[in-house]
Formats: sequence, C-alpha cells, structure tokens
Amino acid sequence: MNIPNPTRWGILACGKIAEKFADDLVAHVPDAVVYAVASRDFMKAHIFGQKYEATKIFNSYQDLVDCPEVDVIYIASPHALHYEHTLLCLNGGKAVLCEKAFAINTTMVKEMIEKSKEKNLFLMEAIWTRFHPAIAQTLEIIQSGQIGDIVHIVADFGFKAVYDENARLFNPALTGGALYDIGIYPLFISKLLLGNPKEIKAVATFAPTGVDTNTSLSLSYENGATASLFSTLNAQTDTTCTIYGSKGKLFLHGRFHETKGLTLEVYGEEPQFFETERLGHGYSYEAQEVQRCLKLGEIESDKLPLQFSLELMEMLCEIRQQIGLVYPQEV
Repeated sequence: MNIPNPTRWGILACGKIAEKFADDLVAHVPDAVVYAVASRDFMKAHIFGQKYEATKIFNSYQDLVDCPEVDVIYIASPHALHYEHTLLCLNGGKAVLCEKAFAINTTMVKEMIEKSKEKNLFLMEAIWTRFHPAIAQTLEIIQSGQIGDIVHIVADFGFKAVYDENARLFNPALTGGALYDIGIYPLFISKLLLGNPKEIKAVATFAPTGVDTNTSLSLSYENGATASLFSTLNAQTDTTCTIYGSKGKLFLHGRFHETKGLTLEVYGEEPQFFETERLGHGYSYEAQEVQRCLKLGEIESDKLPLQFSLELMEMLCEIRQQIGLVYPQEV
C-alpha cells in the first residue's frame, strides 16, 4: 500500500471519542489530515467536518469507504457495531484502526483478523494506552528488574454514571456496561505485564437493563503472580495501578491509562517520581503507530498484535460467561 504524505484519515462516526482523536490528529500528528468524515446524522457530520476542515463529508459509511483518497479509517462507533464496520472497511479496501472493545466476542474478532489477512490490509484495535510514553516507561522499569519479579497488580477504573436506560453505557444492544467500556483498561495492563492468566474469577452486579455496573476480577498466573482488577459505573475511583514486585513497587498515578506520572519505590530506598509526557488527549501516539506500520507495509502492529487483541477478547468473554452477561446480538 503506497501511503502518501500526509496520511489521509477517514473518521467513521462523529461522537465524543472521535472528536478527541481528531483533535490530537490535527494538533500533534504533523503528517496526518482528517480528510473525510461520515455520520448517519449528516448535520453532525457537517459540523464535525467543518471543525477539522475535512475535504469530504458523508452521511453514509459506505460512501466514506468508497472514497478513493482515504488511506485509513478510524472506527469510532459503539462497540456493538465495530464488527460490522470493520468488515465494511476491510471489504472496501481500507486499512482500519477500530476502537476498543474490538467487537462483542471472539468469533467476531477472529473473522475480523481473517479478513485483514485475506485482504492484506492493516488492522489494529485502538487501545491507545498501549502507545502512551508512560506505558513505555513502565515496561522499561519492569524489564530493568528494579522491582524484581511481579508479585501482584492492583488496578481500578470507575466513574459515577447517571443512570439512563437509553444511554449507551446502560444499553445492552450497544454493548453497554462497565467491563467493555472501562474494565478493559485494568485487564489490558495486567495482560501486557503478565500475559494470559491461568485462572480468572469474576463477580459483578448489574443495572436494571442487565449490563454490568460493578465488575471485580481476581486473576492468577502460571508464575505465581496474581492481580486484582475492578471497574464500576457507580463510583468515582482513584483509577490507579500499583505493580508490586519482589524488590519494590511501581505506582501509576491516576488516571493510570493516560497518566502523567509514575512513582518507583525500590524497597529500602527513597521513592522516585517520574513525570511522563502526554500530548493533548493522548490519542496521537496510536495514530503515529498506525502510520508507521502503513509506511512499512505492515498489516498489524508488533506493539499491539492482533493475537493480543484476540486473547484479550477471550478473557472478556470468559468473564462475561462467569457473570452471566449475554448481549442481544448473541441470543
């Protein structure tokens, strides 16, 4: 795939997360442009497109996919539509950055990956946290051995959401609930640092609509490490992550998935604080990774490979099975 400079992005769906992504693309990725935008609500697409000076504005996702100038499409639709929209883009010959959670279940994710390989087109889940400088520094500290072997990870993510049965967060048809919206962040950091668990134990409580509002996880690993993870829509939590090691601990300050600071405490020594970079909302780093891969002709990122996303989805589905959460599309 011959990628021009600047890379011409298409934005599929024009909600709040798409706005943050476009803000950072324009402000912090010099070799990128918001070339085309699409929403089923044309007025929303028009306002969004004008804000980011898009060359093309569509009220049809198919028209966006058919636009020959678009190099890569960022999918920012609700979770329940990621599978449908990813296949639409890949079948139309477009590289894809798709918001997390990647899809509803593993069957869908497998098909998305197979289509990417069949079409020889780039595909990546938009777990933006993976590309933050703070996460790179976290990995560097862990791999240096300064805190020794990881013994336990504690991570949480929660905010107080106003209950509305029609809102996306509480709508099972839109794959609402704490787990898929924010619980994925603690699960991601534990998988990044410890790999796949040998056992997961999950408990949850639910909204009247049937989606989870509190989900608590206990994970254990082959090397003897454990993790305690929590996500909630019912309370504002610290949204921090502590990595306990045999020689020390590393604390990712809130909000850990986009933190600007780490505290390293090697036992017996004074704690060290590290300030980390975060440009804008923090979405420019994943966009830069996509463009790097496209220019190299890669169809997946070695920093966030498709197998990682598949295994993460397998964990999400195992958790849902344990807590009894089934989405309407699966019935």
